[in-house]
Amino acid sequence: MGSSLGHDVGKNPQPIVSPARVFAYQVLRQVESGRGFAVDLLQAPKAAALSARDLRLATELVMGVLRAHGDLDRTIEEISGKPLSHFDPEIATVLGLGIFQIRYLTKIPKRAAVDEAVELAKFAKRRSAAGLVNAVLRKCEPGGAEGLVERAGEEWTRRALRSLPSWLRARWEKNYGREAMQALARASLAAPPVVLRVKSAEACEEAARRLELGGVRTHRAKFSPLALVVDYQASRNRGAELEANPYDAIREAGVIQDEASQLVAQLLEPGPGELVLDLCAAPGIKTGQIAQALGQGKIVAADRSVARVRTMRRLLKGIVPPEVEVLSVRLDASAKLPFKVLFDRILVDAPCSGTGTLSRNPEIKLRLGPEDLPRLARLQERMLGQALEALAVGGRLVYATCSLEPEENEKVVEKVLSNLSGFRIVSRDEHCVEFPAWSALLGEEGFLRTRPDRDGMDGFFAAVIERQL
Repeated sequence: MGSSLGHDVGKNPQPIVSPARVFAYQVLRQVESGRGFAVDLLQAPKAAALSARDLRLATELVMGVLRAHGDLDRTIEEISGKPLSHFDPEIATVLGLGIFQIRYLTKIPKRAAVDEAVELAKFAKRRSAAGLVNAVLRKCEPGGAEGLVERAGEEWTRRALRSLPSWLRARWEKNYGREAMQALARASLAAPPVVLRVKSAEACEEAARRLELGGVRTHRAKFSPLALVVDYQASRNRGAELEANPYDAIREAGVIQDEASQLVAQLLEPGPGELVLDLCAAPGIKTGQIAQALGQGKIVAADRSVARVRTMRRLLKGIVPPEVEVLSVRLDASAKLPFKVLFDRILVDAPCSGTGTLSRNPEIKLRLGPEDLPRLARLQERMLGQALEALAVGGRLVYATCSLEPEENEKVVEKVLSNLSGFRIVSRDEHCVEFPAWSALLGEEGFLRTRPDRDGMDGFFAAVIERQL
């Protein structure tokens, strides 16, 4: 087992565990203890040491365990007959990994999952708990595979509901109804689509052809003319290495960006020569899209984190057209903005709860509480108010979140505008003229709303505001 970690040393042999499971365990421990986000950690330097196959498995394990975390915790308690607090955090993570492989993955034999978990407990310096891990996992029965494949059966729904925090379950049922709440829960348990943004609608066909040559099958998205959706399973069946370091083949054809995120940037509709402000811009995905749409002009891309500004600068190299000047700056968007000029276009992609992206950012379910929403709303109100002051007469501002919560969305817009004059919300009819294919996503008030269960994309909210005076 040359690819495994560890070797025999005297009377205390080192545990032999697959590199993918060791890496997955390490990432999960960091995420569960609040020391990072899975997407970032899975692209950390340590990941480069893994083979493409091991990185794919580690990614599947980490994201799967986090999406199903609540269900896995409940399963540990049911099998062991003990509360989760009885277990050391390290052992709870090992058990969660083992149960996920047994109950969610059909290609990993139960015996292999149990044996690897026992060795992983030893790797985690919890050798004394190896017997406990073995006993619990041997009682865990595979089941519901057909329902899981369908992603809509009773068993999948049950697990999805158990994986959603009770407060969020109750909130969504109140705001959207029971059926929609269950659909949202199911969507949060499934892997999100992989979507590519190309430079222009005309470039879609060529990008699809190039990807097809590499074994990656795609189809055009329903709403964004710039989006290609990867037919993931069909591509995997043809041998495409979709998650190798990650998505290298796809990145060569464009930028990986969810369709809902693309729609938000398209709402800005920048024109040549205009001055654009992108607040909370890092990592710069939407900034790059705005720059390509602008063609010629200037963009100020701001973020409060120095590290994220550096990351944004690296990402934008090679994406921004030469006729577009991008100034990346660090600033606090909730404070008075320091600019002496007014902007033609402003994007406020506000920090939010992220409840529309639970499938993509599943650790949110572990960290977010109902008490966070009022705090976030106050921050969003300050940001929107400051940004509107920097908007030129005749200019357009897009306020957006990836949240499904009204307190962060329409209520923020309504509260801020109630204290100002000279601004208006762009109407549904106007949007339908500009984007006729989007009518199903637009409410009567003119707000754009997307949902993962209904639309096959992240849950976003966007309001377009114009300055009249």
